[in-house]
Amino acid sequence: MTLRTLDSLGSLEGKRVIVRCDLNVPLKDGVITDDGRVRASLPTLNALINEGARVIVCSHLGRPDGAPDPQYSLEPVAMRLAELLDQPVAFASDTVGESASAAVAALENGEVVVVENLRFNAGETSKDDSVRKAFAGELAELGDALVSDGFGVVHRTQASVYDLAEILPSAAGLLIATELDVLDRLTETPERPYTVVLGGSKVSDKLGVISHLLPRVDRILVGGGMLFTFLAAQGHAVGSSLLEKDQLDTVRGYLSEATERGVEIVLPTDVVVAASFSADAAHETVAADAIEESSFGASGIGLDIGPETAAAFADAIRGSKTVFWNGPMGVFEFPAFAAGTKAVAQALTEVAGLGVVGGGDSAAAVRQLGFTDDQFGHISTGGGASLEFLEGKKLPGLEVLGWA
Repeated sequence: MTLRTLDSLGSLEGKRVIVRCDLNVPLKDGVITDDGRVRASLPTLNALINEGARVIVCSHLGRPDGAPDPQYSLEPVAMRLAELLDQPVAFASDTVGESASAAVAALENGEVVVVENLRFNAGETSKDDSVRKAFAGELAELGDALVSDGFGVVHRTQASVYDLAEILPSAAGLLIATELDVLDRLTETPERPYTVVLGGSKVSDKLGVISHLLPRVDRILVGGGMLFTFLAAQGHAVGSSLLEKDQLDTVRGYLSEATERGVEIVLPTDVVVAASFSADAAHETVAADAIEESSFGASGIGLDIGPETAAAFADAIRGSKTVFWNGPMGVFEFPAFAAGTKAVAQALTEVAGLGVVGGGDSAAAVRQLGFTDDQFGHISTGGGASLEFLEGKKLPGLEVLGWA
């Protein structure tokens, strides 16, 4: 089976089209601090607007636990969407109630409404199939077709992602099609050399990805908090750095398998060690195998890769034809510990091939550090979904759209 795309829905002029986006953006005091996911939804929304569809945008935002919570309202998102689309966007103060019904009924061809946060309704994420399907049935009454374009949630069996797609004629939007094309290139047809850069806090979050990609890649660069579990697996002391002791044997197994397969796992040769986990903590650079020899002894905490490692990682990235990066190299939120992440991001912009930022914290990092989306081959909108795809898992939100 192949993925059903927009063309499979036929003419959508005058049709009420529900678009399941992923507009789960970060907010601070009601202001969007990163509108990347809103901008990623524009190609599909503009395509539907231009076709004369009556567009009903739905999404979740945060974790409001199945009840209305003003801090998770999508109203700021609707306002930003209106700016980006350069046309009015109506906002319904509920999802399937009177406000949504009235707003949808008032739509003319080419107009857009955003309905309130899906997760204000407990049925959206319910583990009870009957409860979830009942909510999907209410959503279905708003539209004639569903376009699923929230790649960040396709790994979830949720009412608007899975059950609604079984009720209404449904297809994938342009964002999902793009994401799948990139992920397919990463797993099935990568140009070589192929380098994967893994960071973030925990090895346990990346176990499936490492296992699935080891037979497919030439090199894995390891940074972030997870690097300390790798160092410890080699017998090095890591002070008070983040360490998953229960993963040491697993990591040793990966190191052994990599050697057998001829895959290079590159670990840092130097790290930035701090006295404490804080933005203004005293810090110094030491050899990766001598963390406890820093001024802070056994209480030292590794918070970034060192400059020598950053330069080596950058060279490896620039020398590759395909690069997938997921997870920052350090605590990039603190300027003193952002250099490693910035070096990786800069190198990724210089790849003469496909350079992919794997969503989540990596996407947030590149924007916070001053990079723009168009500097990269692709920035994924779905960290968790991307990782599960790269682990070889089946994603219910894609399977229901015909992807096999």
